[in-house]
Amino acid sequence: MGAVTTPGEVERTLRAELRGEVDFGAAARALVTMDASNYRRVPLGVVAPRDADDVAAALRVCAAAGVPVVPRGGGTSIAGQATGVGVVLDLTHHMNALLSVDPAARTAVVQPGLVLDRLRDAVRPYGLTFGPDPSTHSRCTLGGMIGNNACGAHSVAWGTTADNVTELAVTTYAGAAHRIGTGWDGAPHGLRELVGAHLATLRTGMPPRFSRRISGYGGLDALLPERGVRLAEAFCGSEGTLGVVTEAVVRLVELPPAPALAVLGYADESAAADAAAGLLPYGPLTVEGMAEDLLGGAAGPAGPAGPEGRIAGPAGGAAGLGGGVAGLPRGRAWLFVEMPDEGGARAVVRGADALDALVVTDPAARRALWRIREDAAGTATRTPDGRMAWPGWEDCAVPPARLGAYLRDFRALLAAHGLRGTPYGHFGEGCVHVRIDFDLASAAGVARYRAFSEELADLVVAHGGSLSGEHGDGQARAELLPKMYGEDVIRLFGAYKDVWDPAGGMNPGMLVRPARLDENLRFEVLPATPFAGEVARCVGVAKCRTSEPGGPGVMCPSYRATGEEQHSTRGRARLLHEMLAGEVVTGGWRSPEVAEALDLCLGCKGCRSDCPVGVDMASYKSEFLHHHWAGRIRPLAHYTLGGLPGWLRLIARLRAAGAVNTAARLLPVPVPGLARERALPELAKRPFTRGTHGRRPTGEGAVPAGSRAADGGRAVPAGSGSADGSRAADGGRAADRGRAAGAAVVLWPDTFTEYLAPEVGHAALRVLRAAGLDVSVPRTRGRVCCGLTYLSTGRLDRARKVLRRTLDTLGEVPAPVTVLEPSCAAALRTDLPALLPDDPRAARLAAAVRTVAETLEEYAPDWRPPRLDRAVVGQTHCHQHAVLGDAADRRLRERAGLVGEPAGGCCGLAGNFGFEPGHHEVSVACAEEQLLPSLRAAPPDALVQADGFSCRTQIAQLGGVRARHLVELLADGLAEGVADGLADGLADDTQP
Repeated sequence: MGAVTTPGEVERTLRAELRGEVDFGAAARALVTMDASNYRRVPLGVVAPRDADDVAAALRVCAAAGVPVVPRGGGTSIAGQATGVGVVLDLTHHMNALLSVDPAARTAVVQPGLVLDRLRDAVRPYGLTFGPDPSTHSRCTLGGMIGNNACGAHSVAWGTTADNVTELAVTTYAGAAHRIGTGWDGAPHGLRELVGAHLATLRTGMPPRFSRRISGYGGLDALLPERGVRLAEAFCGSEGTLGVVTEAVVRLVELPPAPALAVLGYADESAAADAAAGLLPYGPLTVEGMAEDLLGGAAGPAGPAGPEGRIAGPAGGAAGLGGGVAGLPRGRAWLFVEMPDEGGARAVVRGADALDALVVTDPAARRALWRIREDAAGTATRTPDGRMAWPGWEDCAVPPARLGAYLRDFRALLAAHGLRGTPYGHFGEGCVHVRIDFDLASAAGVARYRAFSEELADLVVAHGGSLSGEHGDGQARAELLPKMYGEDVIRLFGAYKDVWDPAGGMNPGMLVRPARLDENLRFEVLPATPFAGEVARCVGVAKCRTSEPGGPGVMCPSYRATGEEQHSTRGRARLLHEMLAGEVVTGGWRSPEVAEALDLCLGCKGCRSDCPVGVDMASYKSEFLHHHWAGRIRPLAHYTLGGLPGWLRLIARLRAAGAVNTAARLLPVPVPGLARERALPELAKRPFTRGTHGRRPTGEGAVPAGSRAADGGRAVPAGSGSADGSRAADGGRAADRGRAAGAAVVLWPDTFTEYLAPEVGHAALRVLRAAGLDVSVPRTRGRVCCGLTYLSTGRLDRARKVLRRTLDTLGEVPAPVTVLEPSCAAALRTDLPALLPDDPRAARLAAAVRTVAETLEEYAPDWRPPRLDRAVVGQTHCHQHAVLGDAADRRLRERAGLVGEPAGGCCGLAGNFGFEPGHHEVSVACAEEQLLPSLRAAPPDALVQADGFSCRTQIAQLGGVRARHLVELLADGLAEGVADGLADGLADDTQP
């Protein structure tokens, strides 16, 4: 192989030498310009090697061309070390296997692209786990953990990644293979001599060793003879600057069978930090700390003690978990101390000088409390006033005994610079996480970032600490390492890198001879526009790359289906970022790379709630499509599906629903612009509002919608029929307590209820009136619309016009507005005021929107729903999950005796998405993740609930069963109550 020099030659040679994928295209490069840090570097290309031989070949080609190489796992590094200007090796695509497990030896052999949770899930049946557990465990890779020497919450007991790696297979820049473990076997030429010549520096010149001294080549003193010459340990934490790990043998630890959690409340953060070190002699698995500013206020009592095993702390009367609702002990700061067993947890409580305490043994209750800590960590990405907070000084660490003093000084330093951040983290090891509201877009803000960084480095060193305690130095802190280590050690670090990487091709600019901390900031390439500010919100923590099914989350269904970075929320945000920057993605709003990535965005809005920083990719997609198709003829689907409300209104006016249904069944030609694989839903022969105005709906005793009940709006006497002819659920007797007020509510005639599922609207009338509410339906003849279909196709001008017409038609809205279709409710609550920010009517209507469950809970709190006492399966609508919340629905289902949970995730139809050409395969794959398996596993007599029309359609077409809205299930229960009451009365009449 001869020397190669140009990018084109490098690409061609790599393609010839490798079996894996080689991509030097704009989209591939754009996806890896950033990690989870503040930094951005543009690579030459991306290679996804298939195996170690491919890695060696890629390194040989790059070395011959003088092209740098950056190994990359999940891309969750927060200091910039997973970005680079040369070739990025994506080790997640193919080299992601768990090769073997030896339960007896408690070891596993892994490839670098294996996600940590996949390893933990595989070894859990043996009662084992991998000890280090960073918060990104659902998407970080073992290779990345080795590169950063990752730790996590349980390193108090189980150590860092370096402590749990026994052997590494490493390939260096020139393609040479090394197998390293303990001893000098496999070491590169010259390393033994280098260590021998610097024994004094390694013994006395390094800062004092403590568990979180991660910065630099902090494990270099593991090569001392008295420490056993642990080559693999010393390699950990090298951030891809020495070579590429292609295989690792890792230690596993035994999971405690019945761990218990002690939660200790303290008067303030300093008291909690001062107490943490004193708990270490008890042998905890973890000691996590946080203060009230991470929660937005102190925790108060949450009810009486329950089965979770809470005990009162020294102060007595601790708040705990009452009724299954998570709560915290009294205090303004807390330590979460996990112990191997309940006895250990109780011993911690007895020995701790805490203001208040509780012990939790029930697994579900422990998870609920841990969620408080984990969810609070997500709020650290925002300041209390909503400003973004950024990484950069995420994880400094000091010896645990110094933590309280350090935090006091740290808070003072923040105040001196006019900055804000909310510390939390691994208090048992002195490691503090914090994101800070740096201004990284202006010259003055960047200058303040540098000044603060230099002063904070001095403060950490003054407390005997490490600039990095978990996530590595990368570009954010490497420049400041001389403050921590001194020049002699820094020179030794340089010599160590040169032994492994004499050509300097492995991840240059990191750790040794580093770039400046204020160079390559990702914000400097963006225009100063609101949309750019929204796109920049994505900090790259990659929660959207979680691929394991299950749980309540929705984000990101298309990534779960394809496994491709461009179909993750982060990937799409990166492409938008590069589109705005214009360096890699050069097509602007007409960019085909961005259009391709956004094509498979379902618009589920799961990222709005599941993303730690609230990225709303559905809104970004609408904005992009608005500009992308401006002045051009759009795809047919944008006119057919995007204009659905108008088409349905026209068909209804022509009274042509029957003819359209017949044509859809009989014509062999698919509708232009719609997927061939999909059957069209059947249109209702009579729209919902046509059945409620001027006549009673068939089979119902409802008074005309818009009028008051026959008794003038007064409560229907107990024992009489309700306003719609049904009776209350308590044995057919009306419960008039909830309807005494006769609260007026508006039932919104959304497009789906109006033209496709009027039975849902009629069921809602029965339920709301049975609850004693005075229900009206606007007489709008289809002129009110939330604009959802126009939003999802990016027709924003049309959406604004439709929404203004809606507001004009409605006039003032004096009552709560009950919306049956979750996607319409979400659009009215969030998109309406965003699109019409200067129209006060938009904000008023948005504030009035309620789901059925919210309406009943707020305006008929004493109403008792019918007892259905059945198992329930189905689908929680993704917009309800992301925007509306389903807490009220859960409580309503519980009161009605519905047992079980609808599936999480996304049904995959997602409004327009599943009907658009080219989307059917992904649509089905999304349904197969959670929804369809839950239907197959359901009991034969289970009720199937789905409040979204799209969800019900997907269930019918793919699952072969009819799903029903929650109001339909409740209305059926009301009807059964009437029948039961009549039967009871007949039986009474026939008694002698």
